[in-house]
Amino acid sequence: MTCGVRQTKAVMLAFFLLCAAVVPSAAQPDFSGAAEIKSSLDRLNVLGSVLMIAAHPDDENTALLAYLARGRKLRTAYLSLTRGEGGQNLIGSDQSEALGIIRTQELLAARRLDGAEQYFTRAIDFGFSKSADETLTKWGREETLADTVWVIRSFRPDVIVLRFSGTSRDGHGHHQSSAILGQEAFRAAADPHRFPEQLRHVRPWRARRLLWNVAAFTQEQQQAAAQLRQRLEIEIGDYNPVLGYSYGEIAGMSRSMHRSQGMGSSERRGSVRNSFTVADGEPAAADLMDGIDTTWTRVPGGAEAGRLLERAAREFRIDQPETAVPALLEARRLLAAADDPWAALKRREIDETIALCSGLWLDASAARHTAVAGATLRVSLTALNRSPLAISLDGIRIGDQTVAVAGSLERNRPASQSIDWKVPADRPYSPPYWLESPASGDRYTVAESALIGTPESAPVAEAHFRLRFGQDVLELSRPVIQRYVDAVLGEKVRPLVLVPAVAVEVPERVIVFPNSSPKPVVVQIAATVGAASGSLRLDAPPGWQVEPASRGFSLTAAGETTALRFSLAPGPGAASGTVRAIATVGGRDVSVGMKVIDYPHIPPQTLFPPARAELRRLEVRNLARKVGYVMGAGDDIPRALRQLGSQVTLLESEDLAQDDLSAYDAIVTGVRAFNVRPDLRASRQRLMDYVNNGGTLIIQYNVLERGPSAGRSDPLAELGPFPLRIGRDRVTVEEAPVRFLSPEHPLMKTPNVITQADFEGWVQERGLYFASDWDERYQPLWESSDPGDRPLAGGTLYARYGKGVYIFTAYSWFRQLPAGVGGAYRIFANFLSAGRSEP
Repeated sequence: MTCGVRQTKAVMLAFFLLCAAVVPSAAQPDFSGAAEIKSSLDRLNVLGSVLMIAAHPDDENTALLAYLARGRKLRTAYLSLTRGEGGQNLIGSDQSEALGIIRTQELLAARRLDGAEQYFTRAIDFGFSKSADETLTKWGREETLADTVWVIRSFRPDVIVLRFSGTSRDGHGHHQSSAILGQEAFRAAADPHRFPEQLRHVRPWRARRLLWNVAAFTQEQQQAAAQLRQRLEIEIGDYNPVLGYSYGEIAGMSRSMHRSQGMGSSERRGSVRNSFTVADGEPAAADLMDGIDTTWTRVPGGAEAGRLLERAAREFRIDQPETAVPALLEARRLLAAADDPWAALKRREIDETIALCSGLWLDASAARHTAVAGATLRVSLTALNRSPLAISLDGIRIGDQTVAVAGSLERNRPASQSIDWKVPADRPYSPPYWLESPASGDRYTVAESALIGTPESAPVAEAHFRLRFGQDVLELSRPVIQRYVDAVLGEKVRPLVLVPAVAVEVPERVIVFPNSSPKPVVVQIAATVGAASGSLRLDAPPGWQVEPASRGFSLTAAGETTALRFSLAPGPGAASGTVRAIATVGGRDVSVGMKVIDYPHIPPQTLFPPARAELRRLEVRNLARKVGYVMGAGDDIPRALRQLGSQVTLLESEDLAQDDLSAYDAIVTGVRAFNVRPDLRASRQRLMDYVNNGGTLIIQYNVLERGPSAGRSDPLAELGPFPLRIGRDRVTVEEAPVRFLSPEHPLMKTPNVITQADFEGWVQERGLYFASDWDERYQPLWESSDPGDRPLAGGTLYARYGKGVYIFTAYSWFRQLPAGVGGAYRIFANFLSAGRSEP
């Protein structure tokens, strides 16, 4: 019985994947109203599809996506193998899984603009890789190929477009791997002997051709593209008078949604030509869709439905869109029994187009945006007919609860009713589906295989509206959301989230114990939806002493928080490990917090991070008591420096310009700080004076050419007291050997003796954007390189300037310190203490 239910659920999820494009999304004011209806009517008559494949968010060709989806009306999608977790974040301190959430939503926001769909594999972006071999080994070649094949078989593209060549010219190992896997998947998807377990839900699929969209950003690339044999060139910069934009302009809007990467782009007007070459499959002479039937004749018995849909589009009137509905309903009846994937997809598109032409407003708004399992949630249901058509509402269903309504929807008079929806008691809280289980190395674990590829979790609940148009009955679904009014921003919506009764947070991700003295551990507990009471305990590794054993708490209202304090000390022989905070409420254990990611360009996203901290037994000394920190694009280093015993002050513009900087033993600038902080660049001379007078200044990595500094004078030209040039070199292998260039240097001895052991256990990479050239007055400390590369000595440079110390370091401390890498704490403590080291 269980297996049957599971298989049925998987089939339904596979169908959801196939039809994801027609599920209503957030309103897009730029392309709404008559433009949206006209585009929807035209799209009903196009039965062709294109899938683009690349590695990361921002690798897609947004102009091509807009041209295909909004111009040619082809079903178009972008498969990004990763969610961009390993990149840097220009808008906040979120990293890893949280950054992947942001970039996922940025891609979905971009797709709402360019009109395409979005898919992913389970592969995790583990940072820059210089080889396809490393990438495919970490991702799991067969597993990631299987995911790519699954998306192809589910989406059934006529044409597949690769953004990269699969050769060393692609640079990034992830880029190269995306093309290698795309080439293999093109053939494997058609082979019933490859990944046969998928055939319970999908059929083998052979796309007609595989194209490489040749990059031509530079003059050199343009010349190389011109020399390709069988090159196909297409104009994709046309103006769309219905939308009021060219596809180059739409591309600029779409690409600018990648805000966490600083990808704000111009809206290009005029000609945009793209080059393609056929990598596999049938040749193409003039167009990427050459020889592919994109009309209703490709569906058995579909010709008559096609004629009706053409009539609906032809007779569409901008001031009376409802006149298209009769033809749409007639076409829908003809397709009702058609057993064809295109017919199934187009039936759903027809239903939504009927809703658009009818001016139907269907809404399910919850009283709150959070709910707990077993609770009752009031949901307001509204159906509004804003056309002269005769439409009746037969009923509304949420889960297994039905609101029995029957009656005509009077024009422009909302029909509203409320339902007390009982949240199933066995429903867990709702993190993004790919984060429900721990990852397996650099690949997410997804228990429900049919979910693989989908960009986000399905809504917690949906309201199904049963509507009658004469003899025709349509069922349209809308997600249950919370609709509310912000006093400044006006009406807003946010998704419904299932949450635990309380959120438990251990604010310190890493707790450093340099000796056996106890340290306080403060745990914060917040009530999520109402009053909650229970007890809290710490689960520590063997050998650690926790006092008291537990503490009780009582919270009287949603949002109320309390902080409970414990004492934690390592006993004799206690090793590093993990401590978990566990709250017991109503007989259930809760050991997760609740983190809301909220930026204006994406819907709010809720994560449930584990309520735990890493315990680190370290012999580490730090001589810097007061540290000033200049936040850049966002990192979590200040929290780590406090673990070293430093009092950390975040320096704002006024502090940099006016305060007595000599009060600080050390000043540290965060990642990309010189890229994003004009006030820091303006205070450059004050910082140099601070060093000259005896201070210690530590400059972390900055990036060239991208971000808000692009196109202006180089903000990195005067990064140090002496000439120093930043390059693009990096060491991507976190286990890469590090050679000590000056073993007797004070920074290697005081106050902590640094050894090779301090470079063990690093995560993701050694460092990025190393210095490429520097004045002889700088002294490099270490040398490292990826396998086969030349040694790089520009990762950390030391200089005495006047009475003080200047340190440039491009090693990735912003990853190592939050991850609790012990050696990183010891080395950074030496940086902070450098002003007290002997010259």
